Amino acid sequence: MRVLGVDPGLTRCGIGVVDGGRGRQVSCVDYTVVRTPAGAELSSRLLAVAEAVDRALDEHKPDAVAVERVFSQHNVRTVMGTAQASGVVALCAARRGLPVGFHTPSEVKAAVTGAGRADKAQVMTMVARLLSLPERPTPADAADALALAICHLWREPMRARLAEVERRAAQVAKQHKARLREAARQRARAEGVK
Repeated sequence: MRVLGVDPGLTRCGIGVVDGGRGRQVSCVDYTVVRTPAGAELSSRLLAVAEAVDRALDEHKPDAVAVERVFSQHNVRTVMGTAQASGVVALCAARRGLPVGFHTPSEVKAAVTGAGRADKAQVMTMVARLLSLPERPTPADAADALALAICHLWREPMRARLAEVERRAAQVAKQHKARLREAARQRARAEGVK
């Protein structure tokens, strides 16, 4: 499975592509960072992000897209820009019918380092180690994008299995409730006949 990971942002947007093999085997396909000038119009900055994501989707043909879930930060402008970039990425994926997974920063850190509060340096070091890269991917946005892809590869199969189990359990519960209702109706009819 191939996953395109995106660390959304307007000033810097990390894009990383990772292939998943058997078990927890992962390999780096490509990574980059899209930069847009802070003084540019919002619409042109979002367009630059969309064009870069579209190029990566066309070139690498991933099976899924993983995006960092926008988390509450102190700077509202930063949160808004991140959310808008995230929406653009989801739209690019949706146009191609690709599933999009959203992962929290702590979930990603826990997946690649084992600690949900790992710092940027730890994430960069572990990403380089997991992907057998000769050096840490820089800037941190690129490492974060690769970490998102790794997280998705390792966690999404389990999420999918859990979702299927929940779906089946809900279906069984619905059938059971229907049988109970029918049994109650039949009992009521039988008592009404007496």
